[in-house]
Amino acid sequence: MKVLDRTINIADPSFYNNRELSWLAFNLRVLEEAMDSQNALLERYKFLAITSSNLDEFFMVRVAGLLDQVKAGFNRPENKAGLTPIQQLESISRITHELIEKQDHIYKKNLAPLLEKEQINIIPITEISEADLVFLENHFDEHIFPVLTPMAIDAYRPFPMLANKSLNLAIIIGDKEENIDIEFVSGKLAIVQVPSVIKRYIELPSENDTRTFVLLEQVISRFIHKLFSGYEIKSVTAFRITRNADLTIHEDEAEDLLQEIEEELKKRKWGAPVRLEVQNPEHDKQVVNYLIDELEIHLKDVYFVQAPLDLTFLFSFCNEIQSTHGYLSEPIYIPQIPKDLVGKQDIFDVALQEDILLHHPYESFEPVIEFISQAACDPDVLAIKQTLYRVSGNSPIIKSLKRAAENGKQVTVLVELKARFDEENNVHWAKELEKAGCHVIYGMTHLKTHSKITLVVRRRKNKIERFVHLGTGNYNDATARFYTDMGLITSNKKIGIDATNFFNYLSGHMEKPHYHHLIVAPFDIRDQFIELIDKEIQFHKQFGNGYIVAKMNSLSDKNLIMKLYEASNAGVKIDLIVRGICCLRPGIKGVSENIKVRSIVGVFLEHTRIYYFHHNGEEKVYLSSADLMTRNMENRVEILFPILKGHLKQRIRTWVKLMLADNVKAREQDNSGHYHYVEKATDEREVNSQLILYEMAQHARELEEINRY
Repeated sequence: MKVLDRTINIADPSFYNNRELSWLAFNLRVLEEAMDSQNALLERYKFLAITSSNLDEFFMVRVAGLLDQVKAGFNRPENKAGLTPIQQLESISRITHELIEKQDHIYKKNLAPLLEKEQINIIPITEISEADLVFLENHFDEHIFPVLTPMAIDAYRPFPMLANKSLNLAIIIGDKEENIDIEFVSGKLAIVQVPSVIKRYIELPSENDTRTFVLLEQVISRFIHKLFSGYEIKSVTAFRITRNADLTIHEDEAEDLLQEIEEELKKRKWGAPVRLEVQNPEHDKQVVNYLIDELEIHLKDVYFVQAPLDLTFLFSFCNEIQSTHGYLSEPIYIPQIPKDLVGKQDIFDVALQEDILLHHPYESFEPVIEFISQAACDPDVLAIKQTLYRVSGNSPIIKSLKRAAENGKQVTVLVELKARFDEENNVHWAKELEKAGCHVIYGMTHLKTHSKITLVVRRRKNKIERFVHLGTGNYNDATARFYTDMGLITSNKKIGIDATNFFNYLSGHMEKPHYHHLIVAPFDIRDQFIELIDKEIQFHKQFGNGYIVAKMNSLSDKNLIMKLYEASNAGVKIDLIVRGICCLRPGIKGVSENIKVRSIVGVFLEHTRIYYFHHNGEEKVYLSSADLMTRNMENRVEILFPILKGHLKQRIRTWVKLMLADNVKAREQDNSGHYHYVEKATDEREVNSQLILYEMAQHARELEEINRY
């Protein structure tokens, strides 16, 4: 039996990946999907858009936080990989510049030629015909010009406060007779914001099947002289500012958290600049130098981009193209009726007989919507209690909760107002629910409530029945179509009591309750995992068959990583499926040589959290809202819940085995922290786990239907 080498310090920083750099490695994996010729062409464009959107959030939150630390004079190393804030920022800048170069190359050299073969083009305005130029000028005069506002900069009109992520044009103007130089830049500079209310691309008229588009900012640049009559346009430079968008919420001092968050949301658009993006081909060096000085930004935080700025417009562009070129998109994956509900009408009747396991998006999210809708209208239902972290813009679940309150039921909804970038949406829904008569609570001070749980209390034949839905993902019917998640609907009495105690703990004043089956963070989930890993080590020492599988979005908690290193050194085999951040390094001799780490990036966003412990055949399977991150362990209200039924455990094990066999969309991390596609033997069949899981859901439904007849 292998014994832990006591001469090795498993806390050594060289055994860990830095969190921020690990996230950038994940975003590179997303970008690689744009290069993958096995993906449909429009899907590849969407991966470019996702990469761009991810980077926006990364700079607004993570980079902004590091810059704040540097400004405050804090320069101590972080506690895992041992990098100071300045070192992290230097590495982030270097890696991100490389990533942007890759993104540019993919957009211009890889994908644009493929799109052109399909007779679809986004072309520079300099390449269009005179007839098309006339069309664009008329379009500009009628639809664009009235919306534009030129903002001159001089002694009386200072540099304007430009909104976060807005696309802008910096124009240098001069008298038609004079040659401008740098001394006059501040007196001859104007800013025009590219309106976000106008579609980013304009289609040119065509008499054949060719579709040709010109970007909005180029049209504005071409006719910008119409805003500055009497002056000559010397240069036009497109640029974009990213600002610090993390909210500072003083919960202790806030009498009304709703009002406090509304006030902070107003400030988000105007946080300190953290990144400047410049359209490289047309940029004016004088303008860039002026912007750097005015924004007080460092040169390393300036990104010169060859592709169009803000590639998130590709989401809507792909939808536009899909209308005429559907064959360029991924096949439409229709979520199936869940295996446990095929041929069954009433969810509550089924739940009284057996636990219902749901696997989205392979199986439909509709039963969760129906679960709450049915409860809202059932005269026997007395109460509905639910946590909401992120919901869709036109949420059917919100409608059902409002209807339930109007029907006289006790409806308690915990709306997490601090859900990042969904704060405004959640403030709106909180007000709507309160107006409908729901009891709305906002969670606990200094903690985000990230757990996903619904409790329905029903009285029938003078008996109380409790039904509980627990999930790994949000109550969001829109994202449930492309996020992989799992859920459980159960009438288990002890879980029902646990759910009652959980909501009472959140909404009232009581000591932390004792739970029968639920494990609740802060702290208890980490303690439970440490206990489970310790037991797995003991089983392995006794029987030699220790095995742990954990699937999550991110792994960064050092306490748990060290415990996994300890298990590895005891000989326990560990398979980790970590989509994004992974601070653990596998395959290090004497530290993590029994650990494998893989990441799956495919057409669906991997979001399920699954935790499996072999326990010498007494298998323990848990699902959770929590990743193994310190914030989830200490600063959030999370739920870890067990799968109690043997056949459901087996079903999950089958799914996990398939993910571990993926050799198409999976990458493995090596002991230096780098990721590589899983190597496939020449005679080995291709395993795309997401595609096979969808096919399995189809076949399961078909088989259940056949068995019914």
